[in-house]
Amino acid sequence: MLFVQSKRPAQAEGNGLVPGRYALQLSGLSKSFHDTQAVADVSLNLGRGEILCLLGPSGCGKTTTLRLIAGFDTPDAGTIQIGGRLVYGAGVNESPERRRAGMVFQEGALFPHLTVGQNIAFGLPRGRQRKEQVAQALQMVKLEGYGGRYPHQLSGGQQQRVALARALAPEPELILMDEPFSSLDAGLRTQLRADMRAILKARQATVVCVTHDQEEAMQLGDVVAVMQEGRIAQVGPPEEAFHQPDNRFAAEFFGAAEFLPAWQDGDCLTSEVGQMPWPEFWPSPWPASRELQVMVRPDCLDIIPDEAGSGVIAQREFLGAFYLYVVDLPSGRRVRSLKSHVTPLETGARVRIFVREGHTLLPFIDGEAFVDGSAFFAGGD
Repeated sequence: MLFVQSKRPAQAEGNGLVPGRYALQLSGLSKSFHDTQAVADVSLNLGRGEILCLLGPSGCGKTTTLRLIAGFDTPDAGTIQIGGRLVYGAGVNESPERRRAGMVFQEGALFPHLTVGQNIAFGLPRGRQRKEQVAQALQMVKLEGYGGRYPHQLSGGQQQRVALARALAPEPELILMDEPFSSLDAGLRTQLRADMRAILKARQATVVCVTHDQEEAMQLGDVVAVMQEGRIAQVGPPEEAFHQPDNRFAAEFFGAAEFLPAWQDGDCLTSEVGQMPWPEFWPSPWPASRELQVMVRPDCLDIIPDEAGSGVIAQREFLGAFYLYVVDLPSGRRVRSLKSHVTPLETGARVRIFVREGHTLLPFIDGEAFVDGSAFFAGGD
């Protein structure tokens, strides 16, 4: 399991801190280009056989982190271990070809003058087993019989399968993938992600994949690390990153989210869209100096037609199986609600809005998820 320093306390068990079980260890990794800090003090451990997705907007440092791991760029500080072996730090700086890390690039980066089989064989040692290894790699990615073709004779998805086969054939400690699906159309991208995950899991490969696509991170990754300005803003399983974001940046980047003012109303935390019981470990009465907000996602909120309702549908977007409604609240703020296509509601309709059963309001203070009151009130505010 992947571990990074975060404000959430580590669990007594299951936090992955078991010596010798890591395929990748980064400690204090930093890199600047001129006056720009691209990567800032990134530390993490990735367990063998896990798929990590580095997720974030352009310029957040995710590709630079990947390049530092691969050895294409040199860190300013920190250490890198692959398969328990130091490849950077303490006077060590192994070249990319010695790091036992296979690379899958955005466009596949196949040699156009070589056949599929020759592309796969390129990084393999010469010998009698080479032909057998190529055949096994082709079978693994379901391209048996394609060994004699050239890259231009393949579709984009087939080219990426060949690139994956080439990366996996030498049995590296680590697979590095740099937005490998971004050049493909949406339908092919979804199918290829599923296929590649199945292949990687069957091989028990350890993977670091860079992406800016939240859906891709959720479908492909066992663990997601959301990066912001060179640092890791959130890390954990995709479900945790989506439903329990550590901070506002991670919440808004990893799916649609609205933040609404909230206040104490007796023994309840109340907002425009609903309320929840006031947690017993929170200060009461709530200090006026600390502004509370709650996060809601479109799947958290339901709406029903109601002439006495406080919401008005401002927009409706058809998403196939669902409609996404934008609803104006009395305060002038807007929230979104995702509903099945079988009960369409008209723009301008007045609705009652409420939190769906099984969902809850997630409180935030100063852009941080309010998990434990002691973390925010240790100073006696």
